[in-house]
Amino acid sequence: MILILKVVKVKNNLPIIELNHIYYRYDRENVLEDVSLRIEKGAFLGIVGPNGSGKSTLLKLILGLIKPQKGTIKLFGEEIKHFRDQQKIGFVSQKANSFNSGFPATVYEVVASGLTKKMGLFRFLRKQDEDKIVKVIKSVGMQQFMNRNIGELSGGQQQRVFIARALVSEPELLILDEPTVGVDAENVQSFYEMLEDLNQTGITLLLVTHDIGAISDKVTNVACLNKGLFFHGTSSEFEEQKIKGISEIYGHDVHLLSHEHHEGAHT
Repeated sequence: MILILKVVKVKNNLPIIELNHIYYRYDRENVLEDVSLRIEKGAFLGIVGPNGSGKSTLLKLILGLIKPQKGTIKLFGEEIKHFRDQQKIGFVSQKANSFNSGFPATVYEVVASGLTKKMGLFRFLRKQDEDKIVKVIKSVGMQQFMNRNIGELSGGQQQRVFIARALVSEPELLILDEPTVGVDAENVQSFYEMLEDLNQTGITLLLVTHDIGAISDKVTNVACLNKGLFFHGTSSEFEEQKIKGISEIYGHDVHLLSHEHHEGAHT
């Protein structure tokens, strides 16, 4: 008897985010020029660049708030104009300068409000929902403040709560826009360590920041943006290659620490 073995090639997972030749301009000035970027499942990508480099515009495009003038965007393998599964994406903005500290809600209530989109406005929480809320509050290290009014917390603690609010609907992708604005310097490191721990649970993270040094040993990948995409690769590759032009973008020498974790995530 002759056995015939058929080799079946398994397709790689589609990227969670795929941008192809994106252009965007305000008035007559290009903010983004020919940006192509793939973000794979399980990555922790830090998008860095100076002020005015197009980072916020890029986020708005990914979130579907604006449309590219040229190029295409896919989310979870689907053209963004057809993408409807928004609960797969969690978003945490720069809230520190605008949040009303007198808002009368506890940490638990703020996090619970993150289930509204999934459950609807007027449905009661089930036991499994309550368990989920407690779980995500613990995951960001805020369990001891669960019944505290959010206005009584520090900026860093409030950001942890808003991350928990984004996580409670169980997104596959968490996008953070300058999340350490308003966080005191001594707590920034522990904040990024929390994000690293979340990434290790399997959540894909996209972090926009101007502080390249603070994230260098936490992220798996780096994208350097200044209208165009100057680099996209692992943080260790970024350090090893010392790409010509990166220092000029920032106005000083750029140094990154090698990252020894998450070797399964590639760009």
